[in-house]
Amino acid sequence: MSSSRTFLLAVAGIAVAASSLAAQLLSLEEALALAFPRAQVQRRPLFLTDEQRHQVRRLAGTPPASGMVMRYEAVREGQLVGVAYTDTHRVRTLGATLLVALTPEGAVTRVELLSFAEPKEYVPRPEWYGQLHGRRLDGELALKRGVRPVAGATLTATATVEAVRRVLAIHTVVGPPRHE
Repeated sequence: MSSSRTFLLAVAGIAVAASSLAAQLLSLEEALALAFPRAQVQRRPLFLTDEQRHQVRRLAGTPPASGMVMRYEAVREGQLVGVAYTDTHRVRTLGATLLVALTPEGAVTRVELLSFAEPKEYVPRPEWYGQLHGRRLDGELALKRGVRPVAGATLTATATVEAVRRVLAIHTVVGPPRHE
C-alpha cells in the first residue's frame, strides 16, 4: 500500500471517528416542543435571493451558510406564536447546530443547542444562553457588549452570537410569515 493511500485512509478514519463524537443534545422535534408548547409547527423552506443573502451578511456581519433556509412556523389556536430557524456552523474546527426561536416580531425567545462536535467542556452553561432571550438585532447583540463572554468557551460563545445574529438578520430580510 502506498504511503499516500495509507495517509488518506488514516485521515478518513479520523474524520469518521470525529463525526461519531458529535453529540446530539436534543432532537429538532424536542427543541421545537420546548420552544412552542402545544403549538402546531410547520416546516417551511425559504430560498434567499442573492440580494437577500447580501442583506443578511450586511445586517449580521456574517453570511448565511446557503441560500436555502429552513423556517419552522408555530401556530396555536389559529394564531402565529413564533418562528424558529436552525443554524449549523463551525465553532473551532468542528460543527454545531442551534435552534433559534423568535417571536413573530423578531425577538429571541429560546436558543437550543441541538448538536455539538467540539469537546463538551466548550459548551456554555444554560444560564449563558438565557441572556440571549429577548434580544433583537442591534449593536448590543455582541460579546462584551450586551452579551457576557464565557471563560473557556470563547469560540463557542462567538459562534453562537454570530448564529443568532444571522437568524435575526434572515428573519428581518424575509419578514415574518403571514397567517390569518
